[in-house]
Amino acid sequence: MIEITNEDNMKLMARYEDNYFDLAIVDPPYGIERFKNVTNTPSEKDVHAKRFQGMELVNDIKPTQIYWDELFRVSKHQIVFGANNFTMPESEYFLIWDKKQAMPNFARCEYAWVSMSLKKPAKICEYSIHKHNQVEKIHQTQKPVYLYEWILMNYAKEEDKILDTHLGSGSVAIACHNLGFDLTACELDPDYYNAAMKRLKQHQAQQTLF
Repeated sequence: MIEITNEDNMKLMARYEDNYFDLAIVDPPYGIERFKNVTNTPSEKDVHAKRFQGMELVNDIKPTQIYWDELFRVSKHQIVFGANNFTMPESEYFLIWDKKQAMPNFARCEYAWVSMSLKKPAKICEYSIHKHNQVEKIHQTQKPVYLYEWILMNYAKEEDKILDTHLGSGSVAIACHNLGFDLTACELDPDYYNAAMKRLKQHQAQQTLF
């Protein structure tokens, strides 16, 4: 079962009892300062500005402590992307997405915090950003479906209930559909929500055909 709503994540989490979800996989806004200065009308020559146009809106506000309290209340285990931008509970565990990035001016990897409760040693997922960039993007921080499939295969158990409080492009929904996991997720922005739902339905339809 995949249930996705267009609503604030606090409203979603308020409906669930303590420890209802087995694993939360979230990618919240990072609040990165350098994205806040990107112009909304970059010149054609300003490749860097065009690359990150709109990021100031996506990454403007970090989650509040109330959000973190609710996330840890409703889920048994958590994986948080961009946790190097937040103050997280102590944990010796983490995962790395090795992007196989060939461009020296771009990040070669991304870090995700893994809760101590999962008791999983540090792991590295290798997936080329150049291969990922061949996919049409509907969100500025879109991550590969393969990355979420890898996370589910390495950190989730059969019949686990998965939570995502920031659906974005819907990659986690496609991964959960492919691997048969129950997912509850939400996206606040109606445009991203509609785009993610369209992407998921198209993927489901293609799988039905083949």
